Amino acid sequence: MRRRLTLLVVATTALVLIAFLVPLAVLVRQVAEDRATSRATDLVQTIVPLVGTSTPADLELAVTGRALPVSVFLPDGRVLGTAADTTGAVRLARSRGKSLTVDTDDGREIVVPVVGGGRTTVVRAFVPRAQLTRGVTQAWLVLAGLGAALILLGMLVADRLARTLVAPIADLSAVSHRLARAELSARADPAGPPEVREVAGALNHLAGRIQDLLREEREQVADLSHRLRTPLTALRLEAESLRDPDEAARVASAADQIERAVTAVIQQARRRGAERPATGCDATTVVADRVAFWSVLAEDTDREVRRELPSAPLPVAVPADDLAAALDALLENVFAHTPDGTALSVALAARPGGGATLTVADAGPGFPSPDPLRRGESGRGSTGLGLDIARRAAETGGGALHVDAVPGGGARVRLQLAPPP
Repeated sequence: MRRRLTLLVVATTALVLIAFLVPLAVLVRQVAEDRATSRATDLVQTIVPLVGTSTPADLELAVTGRALPVSVFLPDGRVLGTAADTTGAVRLARSRGKSLTVDTDDGREIVVPVVGGGRTTVVRAFVPRAQLTRGVTQAWLVLAGLGAALILLGMLVADRLARTLVAPIADLSAVSHRLARAELSARADPAGPPEVREVAGALNHLAGRIQDLLREEREQVADLSHRLRTPLTALRLEAESLRDPDEAARVASAADQIERAVTAVIQQARRRGAERPATGCDATTVVADRVAFWSVLAEDTDREVRRELPSAPLPVAVPADDLAAALDALLENVFAHTPDGTALSVALAARPGGGATLTVADAGPGFPSPDPLRRGESGRGSTGLGLDIARRAAETGGGALHVDAVPGGGARVRLQLAPPP
């Protein structure tokens, strides 16, 4: 924008200067020609009175040594003064008896006939082309320099004015980028033209409103801890009353997992606007732990669980809590949307160049929605957030999520997990 404003002012200034300087240059040349012609005419007028009153010898002395070449064509054919041929202008002036000014390739002729005693004498003054244009080149150079100076001055002034217009807009852009990076304390300085100040005020108001909305959202999320504390306590008491120690331990572990998940959500909401530390985890350990947890439920629902886990650690760029939440969401989808007895498989394999690929597949009916990755949409009465949770967990660490159908029926979800930095 700054460059365009500067170019606009320079173009406008150049057009104005052209409209002013071109006619002025033509006028300068015309004035120079008129001045030279006037001097030649005055010189001829001083010689004309001498033609009828002086002898040829005196007339020769009068026309010799003048600033311009002067020739006197006598009726008998003699030429006094500067030697010159009888031109067409001289013959025409002699025949018609009228003064003439004729332009030639070499300059300009001023001829004046003097009639006396029935005979015509012609006085001719010649102005060379150099005399007609004397000083014109210098004047044109001065005008050109003046025009260039004015254009440079206009460019400097335009650049300064454009800077005062663009600088507030650049500040607005910087503030908007800071807000996009979750720096919600960023505010724009209302400066510049009234329109830009109004935009800055609107942006500041928007940032403040976003802060208020996020603060309310964080507090609502934080209230979950208090709302869930009572049912979690009751669930632990129920677990303690179970006669089977293994069953009681499993239910208590599930209650602890729910509490940890809620606590992680609350902490993440309260960290809004702060940079999340770049952490990773061992995917082998996390996946093995979660598969073992869900295998108990799979056994109760007669599901065959096939697992393909490496024996060596696989470091990935996803935090352990996020990876566990993503795998829990994928396995919960399998248990919720496939009938009992449906087999499933969990495979974890290393990727070339680092990272891992986590694959969860089942032999169920597949996805009912043509676009199962759309957040909040589900064809079977669920929230539609499970796949989105897994996708965001993978993308947070630089990976991706892919969904496709299994030949022969079923669904397959692959999480591409990037290596840690």
